[in-house]
Amino acid sequence: MGENTLTATAENFSEIIGSDTPVLVDFWAEWCGPCKIMNGPLEELAQENAGKMNVAKLNIDDHPNISMDYQVMSIPTLMLFKNGEALKRLTGARSKSQLEAELAEYIN
Repeated sequence: MGENTLTATAENFSEIIGSDTPVLVDFWAEWCGPCKIMNGPLEELAQENAGKMNVAKLNIDDHPNISMDYQVMSIPTLMLFKNGEALKRLTGARSKSQLEAELAEYIN
């Protein structure tokens, strides 16, 4: 993963999404081309919003139960959590500026 993104696993997922700092979880897979396109924008978003928002990546092939629990049917799916609550869901690749616009109300 990137230098500024967290790797979500079955062991730490609840802790990551339970944070009082908003966290954007990227549900992705190694074979997914659009998921790879998202790496750069997500890394930049994580770096530029350090302390205001975290970015975590969850490989759906490694953790199918979590992706099923959150009804992830296509990837990339991005879900924004705060205090364990899903606040927003975005499906499909987006540019950094699109992500910033869609997440602006949650990044303080």
